[in-house]
Formats: sequence, structure tokens, C-alpha cells
Amino acid sequence: MSQKIRIEPYPGAAGGWGALKSTTRHLLNSEQALTNLKTLANTNQPGGFDCPGCAWGEGKHSGRVSFCENGAKAVNWEATARRVDAAFFAEHSVASLYAQTDHWLESQGRLAEPMVYDAASDHYAPISWDDAFALIACHLKQLDSPDQAEFYTSGRTGNEAAFLYQLFVRAYGTNNFPDCSNLCHEASGVALRRSVGVGKGTVTMDDFDQADAIFVFGQNPGTNHPRMLDTLRDAVRRGAQVVAINPLKERGLERFTHPQHPLEMLSGGATTMNTLYMQPKLGGDMALVRGMVKALLAAERHAEQTGGEPVFDHAFIAEHTEGLDAYLAVVDATNWDDIERQSGVTRDVIEGVAEVYRKSERVIATWAMGITQHKHSVATIQEIANWMLLRGNVGKPGAGLCPVRGHSNVQGDRTMGINERPGAAFLDALGRRFGFDVPRKHGHAVVEAIQAMKGGQSRVFFALGGNFAAATPDTAATEAALRNCGLTVQVSTKLNRSHLVTGKAALILPCLGRTEIDIQAGGAQMISVEDSMSMVHASNGVLEPASPQLKSEPAIVAGVAEALLGKWPVDWMSLIEDYDRIRELIADTVPGFEDFNERLKAPRGFYLGNAARERHWDTAGGRATFAASPLPVHLESHEGDLVLQTLRSHDQYNTTIYGLDDRYRGVFGQRRVVFVSGADLARLGLAAGEAVDLVAEWGDGIERRVSGFTLVEYDLPPGSAAAYYPETNPLVALASVGDDSRTPTSKFIPIRLEKLKG
Repeated sequence: MSQKIRIEPYPGAAGGWGALKSTTRHLLNSEQALTNLKTLANTNQPGGFDCPGCAWGEGKHSGRVSFCENGAKAVNWEATARRVDAAFFAEHSVASLYAQTDHWLESQGRLAEPMVYDAASDHYAPISWDDAFALIACHLKQLDSPDQAEFYTSGRTGNEAAFLYQLFVRAYGTNNFPDCSNLCHEASGVALRRSVGVGKGTVTMDDFDQADAIFVFGQNPGTNHPRMLDTLRDAVRRGAQVVAINPLKERGLERFTHPQHPLEMLSGGATTMNTLYMQPKLGGDMALVRGMVKALLAAERHAEQTGGEPVFDHAFIAEHTEGLDAYLAVVDATNWDDIERQSGVTRDVIEGVAEVYRKSERVIATWAMGITQHKHSVATIQEIANWMLLRGNVGKPGAGLCPVRGHSNVQGDRTMGINERPGAAFLDALGRRFGFDVPRKHGHAVVEAIQAMKGGQSRVFFALGGNFAAATPDTAATEAALRNCGLTVQVSTKLNRSHLVTGKAALILPCLGRTEIDIQAGGAQMISVEDSMSMVHASNGVLEPASPQLKSEPAIVAGVAEALLGKWPVDWMSLIEDYDRIRELIADTVPGFEDFNERLKAPRGFYLGNAARERHWDTAGGRATFAASPLPVHLESHEGDLVLQTLRSHDQYNTTIYGLDDRYRGVFGQRRVVFVSGADLARLGLAAGEAVDLVAEWGDGIERRVSGFTLVEYDLPPGSAAAYYPETNPLVALASVGDDSRTPTSKFIPIRLEKLKG
């Protein structure tokens, strides 16, 4: 049961005593506080485990504590004393569990044994591992084509499991790899490959120590990757400019008290986290960046006329780029009226922030899903790259492009080959090493997988981690798609929504968590992960497994593969005896992983490398490329009272709901709230505290509605609104995806508000 909603503006800084109190509360709620306190000391430390939360990189350490509040929540959430076993499922039907909230479901504890769904009784019942593997193999063998199966991957999955998984699935015969990248940073990969030839960021953590300016676009690090606040705090304190660009005023980008610095805590001191805070309209970032470029171009031309110092880095542009003239022609053709209207920011403010950029020798541009979940996200990120290339801010110390990934190994999974559209070079290497004809046909991304399952073209769904039913758009369509399958399989640590949206047959396969010791025939095993800065780290669990029936993700993949393919094209179970053997195969196949096992012994891991950082451009023309895209036209043609973005609360990580509070935004005890500006409340004749339904306005004849949301007045641009996912995922039309990225447009949902009667 949820407590009564309380709206109370939070007066404190991000971090501080609030973070310590929250960490303590989650320690106690785990019901094994002393054990977990010791566990937290091993988080992000040599010989310990990589945090199962975000993918922010590791900075310079001197033995100090290396976890944040939300990392502590993730560890305590996983390392709970509660268990979900056969007795639990005997007591609760699937229908009764489906009626519970997402928070309640995951609060029940760790999954303890493999379970199979019994449709006749609507209950899960125990099944042996061998029988579970045999059931999966039976369903896969009965398909007319391997392309009738979908193999989803979560960013929690380590490199070793991901590599085995993609090898198994491609040996089976398909590239159907919908994964969590399709829901978040796909646009970053597409845009950066086109602009600089590498679909990853070009910076390391050391660059943040040298940057003169850091531009933070469309992200809320105080909630989504709190360790970034430490990095930004240090930058501000040494005099760097930090420009926050985000529609909502977020506390972590305003003030921060470091909870691991005693003097700062005792004195009540807080660092102001920005030198400038800009609030563009939803989707207006591309216009804002275009405006900065337009201002820089005017300054460049003025310098040419007066003999002043050039604004552009002409030597870099001449040696390393192409397409500048066509791009500048598009900039000239873009008028200031359109820029101001789309961005919601005035010309004088844009010109002022362009001056911050111009006066900074070394600049980092960092962004997250506020940029990537729009129809024009690829064009926006290419515009950011254009802006950075003009002054040579790619491939030099203290500068570069930095997409901040969400889950801890989402970037590593893609490096390991979890990709529905793999490159020819990767497939060639895989085919040579393992001696089979690797499938070349492009597979399904998430939205395509949902459409294929819904239409009956795909009949088996296998999820290696994640919570697909809750993470994906258009909830009604997604659930119908899953229920249309002959078999759904969920590899998970805790009970979640996806276990209750079953195919005609369904399995829950419980796996080890990141915190747990993985014992195989060769002894205790480690796995590896890759963070947002392309650092590859070892991760060693420290806790005894929650149940003797848990298997590791690599062991589960190998068990399914052996049941289906026997010992071809590798001896799967032999690889599980010692994960060094898996890493040897990775070293043979994936560029950058030569001598993998030896290099992984380094206390903080090793840098995978990045060609664009070295100014080697793996683009079609062999140079960094300016993209000449017009501003989008759809931003002003939508129906509806407002445009909604979905976001996380502070007590949330992806679809995992740790609690019902959003401390920094001042919401306590409830999640069904919608944030709206005071100007829009007045315009619509509504008042804070009233209850409304949110109705999506896609114009496709389908009613998408979520009910009973409380209006909260908040500091954000007129015309924009925000609410939490997964509660608002039903509003996101399956057909509304990013151009070229195919990512759901979860940050731009036209809605109307309907006041509840009575």
C-alpha cells in the first residue's frame, strides 16, 4: 500500500545528509545490514565487484569509498534476505501478482529456483534446470526459421555471457538481438559512427580533469549516475565552466554536498554545480546548438574581416574533416526566429553561451536520454558533433564527445556483438574463428521484435536480464506481443512485471547477481564490464549466492546452447569451467581485446581504445564529417495540450522501483504524478494537487490513456511536462520512433490533460 502523497519542496543540496539517510534506510530494509555494509566496501574496488547500477567511469582513487546513494540502493536491492521460491508461487497466482505494483513485485526478494508456468492453474511451479533447457530447445527446434525467435539482452549482462549469447544465437542462425541499447543510446551510436567513425564516446575520466568547459545536455546525474556529480564538483571547484542544459531544474545540477567528505557535511557546505543553467523546450536542443554555431560563425566572419583571432580551428578542419561548406550553408539558411521558437531560448542567451564555448580551449559535451529519445535524436547528436568539430574539440586532451550510458555494461554488450545490425568485419572474424556461415541478414531491434511477436512472425522470446514488458513502449501492444508467443523465457534476479506477461508457455530462470560469488569447476570466476569511457573492468562477487539453485548467466547460456546445438561450434560446458577460456575466444575475435586475461588483472582494468580519440576516422570518407541537417519540422505540428517526457524518480533505476519518493523533486509517497509549469496550469484552468488523466495525442485512432495522476507545479518550460516511467509507457506509440535510430520517442509525447470528475 502506498502512503498518502506529500508534495514538499526539498531545501537541501543533492547528496549530503539526505543521501546518507537514504543509504542507511536501504541497508536496514535489506534485512542483512551488517553483511551489506561490508559488501558496499567492495563496490568498484580492485578485487571487488562492479556496481550493478550506472556505467559512469572510475576516477582517481586512493582507497576511499567508491559508491553513490543509488549504487547503495542497487546493492541492497540485490543483496536482500528475502526469497521468492516455490512456496511463494504456490501461494500467488500470476493474475494476482499482475495486479500488484512494480515496487511491490521486486520488494518480494530474490528468485530462488527455476520455475515453469502452468496455464491451467495460473501458477508457476518448480522445474529442473535440465528440463528447462530441454523445453527451450524443443520450442526453438520447432520453429520454421531461427528468425522466428527474439533474443533480448539487458545491460546488466557481463561481457563473457554476452559473447557466449551472441555466438550461440548466431550459430543457431539469426541476428534477432533486440537489446536495451535500442531503447536508450542507439541514436548516439548511429550519429557518432557517421560523424567521427566510432559509436562510443571519445573521452576518458582524465579528460574531465583538464576540460575548460563541460556542457551537460539532457541528463540528470543526481539521480541517474550520481558519481558524475563528484566529477562535476571537482571541475567547478578548479574553475571550469559547467553549462547545464535541461528542461527541468534538477537539484543535482544546481547544488551538491559530497556525502563522503566529512568537513563538507559538518559545515553544511554545498558546491554550486553550474556556471549557467539553460532550460530548452523538449526537443529544442538541436535548435539551441544550431544557434550557438550561428553565433560562432558570425564571430568567425567578424574575425576574418577585422584580422582578429580565428574562432574555428582551421588546421584541424582542413586535415581531419569534410562537409564544412555544405553544413555552413545550412547554418546560414537557418533563421533566428526558428531557432528561438524551437529551442525556447532567446538569441541573446544563446549568443552568451556560445561565448563560453568560444573562450574555452578544451570542451567536453556530455549527454544522455534527454537527447537520444526524440524523433530527430540522430540529427541532434550530429549537430553537437558539428559544433565540437568546429574548434577541434575531438581527439585532444580535456575535450571530446561523451554519451553517458545507463546500465553498467550496456556498452560492453554491444562491443561483444549484441547487435541486430553487426558490422561485416565482426561477422567475418566470428565465422573464421568458429568455422560456420554466420547469418548476415539484419535482425530485429526492440520495436521490430514487438511488431513481429504481435503479428505472429516471431514465436519465442528469450530475455537475458531486464524487464522487457515494463521497459518498452506502448504497454498494451507489448504485452499483447509477449502473450502471443509460444514460449517466453526470463533470466532474472528478482520478480518483475515481465514474469507475469507470459507466452503460452513460460520459464523464469534465476541467475546470480553481480554481488555474488560465481563458483564453477575451475573455482571462483570473475566477469568483466565496459563503462561509458571504454574502460574494461574485472568484477568479482563477494557474497554467497542467494540460493544453491542459482546459475550464472554464462552457465545458463551454455546450458541452452548445449541442449539445442550439442557441442557445436564449441564445447559450451567446457567454457563454463573457466571463464578465462571465454575471454581467450573474445581475444581471438573482438578487436582491442588482445591478451584479455592478462590485461584484466590490472587493478582498475584497461582502456579499450578509441580511434576517434586518436583522430583516426573510420567513416565512409576517412574524415570526421559535418552533417548538414535542417532543423526538425515536427516539433510545432503536434496535437495536444502539452508535450510529455518520461523520466526516473530518485528512488528508481531503470524499471526497478526502490521506493515511492522523489526527494530532490519534492514528491513523497506516490509515483502517479505529472510535473507541469505554473503557466500551463493557469492556461489550462487547472491547479496543483488536482487529479487528471493523461491521454496521448498521436492521431492514429488508438486511445492511450493513464489515469489518476496528481498535478505538481514544477520549474520547466511552458508547453512541457514530465512523469515517471514505466507508469507512462502506455502513452508511447509503438510507431513513434527516432529517425534512423528506431528508438521510442519517450521524451516527446503529445498529450492532453483530462480533469477527473468528482
